[in-house]
Amino acid sequence: MYRLLFSLVITRVPAETAHHLTLRTLRLIQSVPGAVPLLRRLFAPRDPGLAVHALGIDFPSPLGLAAGFDKDAVAYEALGAFGFGHVEIGTVTGRPQPGNPLPRLFRLVPDRAVVNRMGFNNAGSEAAARRLRDRRPGTIVGVNIGKTKVVPEAEAAADYVASAERLAPYADYLVVNVSSPNTPGLRNLQAVEHLRPLLSAVREAADRTSARRVPLLVKIAPDLADDDIDAVADLALDLGLDGVIATNTTIGRDALLSPPALVKETGGLSGAPLKERSLDVLRRLRARTGGRLTLISVGGVETADDVWERVRAGATLVQGYTGMLYGGPLWAHRVNRGLSRRLRASAFRTLDDARRRVS
Repeated sequence: MYRLLFSLVITRVPAETAHHLTLRTLRLIQSVPGAVPLLRRLFAPRDPGLAVHALGIDFPSPLGLAAGFDKDAVAYEALGAFGFGHVEIGTVTGRPQPGNPLPRLFRLVPDRAVVNRMGFNNAGSEAAARRLRDRRPGTIVGVNIGKTKVVPEAEAAADYVASAERLAPYADYLVVNVSSPNTPGLRNLQAVEHLRPLLSAVREAADRTSARRVPLLVKIAPDLADDDIDAVADLALDLGLDGVIATNTTIGRDALLSPPALVKETGGLSGAPLKERSLDVLRRLRARTGGRLTLISVGGVETADDVWERVRAGATLVQGYTGMLYGGPLWAHRVNRGLSRRLRASAFRTLDDARRRVS
């Protein structure tokens, strides 16, 4: 039914308009008394074999929603109720900003992909902190922070620190995003000489403002050279980070089937074309870190088999975003059910067992 609705109706609506309509619907659901608990009873993962303990947290499923969908922490409760084991909000910046000019979000339907150049459009870290301050138990929430566009690169650390100070007390885990292609100069911060002082400053800010130690991760791009991936992995171990999220969107455009006018749109590409590179980066990180970091794999995740493959390659958690756009609101629920069937057909009792004995 959703595939029919998508092809006949949703594709006729501009992508960002459809996104905002979806968020409004989710917010409406959250406002109805009893709606979120009912949805959670219907769609939340219940198979104990899918449970994952990572970052000091018990996740009901490895499948989470990647940052970018709920930028301002307005719909995470409803999203969690539809079956996601965690929801990562953001990217949130130190100051409010409108993002890049419209249009800035494009569907590449033949490729099951999306190009976006949103530019971290969000209401800022103060607004996100206000929304998270009174959040109810039930959904595990990660907070992804990035650099405000107008802040010079030399002052980036202070901008990240401001967000970390405001948001760390309310985050189940915190992510430093230095890998979006849509903020000028942001990816320069992935270089180890810039990344080390930035991550150290964020770690200190989180420790200073939160009563507990908030897990800290860094999110990297798929376009990094292999040597640079190794350098980030080594740095994460050296600084005692809790994990790495791999990967963000790509600026690559290889072998796409969509019309050239869409393929040429600038921005980050997500979805099915990113699958192989994301998996390669995951395997490289696993080999480099030897299981000493929590690895969250993102990029081209569409099916339960995709999640299973990431877990067997060393991912502790897996995230999707574009898969939900093409799969509909019950996508996470379907993937979790398929993952349960995949686990029962395997030689492993739990997903944690499957990950520890990586292929």
